[in-house]
Amino acid sequence: MKQVTTLFLKVAVIFIGIPVLVLCIFLVPELGNATAKFLPKFPYIKYLVLLVFYVSAIPFYFALYQAFKLLRYIDKNKAFSELSVKALKKIKHCAITISILHVFVLPLFYLFAEKDDAPGVIFIGLGVPFASMVIAVFAAVLQKLLKEAIDIKSENDLTV
Repeated sequence: MKQVTTLFLKVAVIFIGIPVLVLCIFLVPELGNATAKFLPKFPYIKYLVLLVFYVSAIPFYFALYQAFKLLRYIDKNKAFSELSVKALKKIKHCAITISILHVFVLPLFYLFAEKDDAPGVIFIGLGVPFASMVIAVFAAVLQKLLKEAIDIKSENDLTV
């Protein structure tokens, strides 16, 4: 049963990565061009948008890889190991990095909101940093719980 569950989760991890790849290939260049047209006073804004989105894709895919490794550890009955704790720590750091990168882009959402007179645009800009921070906090909690479980397990192994 565990193999089927982890297989399903591995497939889900792969399917999470596909839309982001499609967005990076097709939508991000269009978003950069639209930003350059919308804010002609800032000639290098297009490159800033491209840089932030493409650079944030790197920790995203690294976190997906770490999640995939974590699922392999579960398959090999190594879920309660330091390797799992390290993978969760890396996922936490990747989520924090993504959140920080997208916080740097928030002033652009403010400029869009000012120019288009749509204050709701700022809330859209907060979506990615908020979701990334939720993932970071969740990974930190799981990391702490797993570390405590490993410590309890090692204490029990020493007393037997």
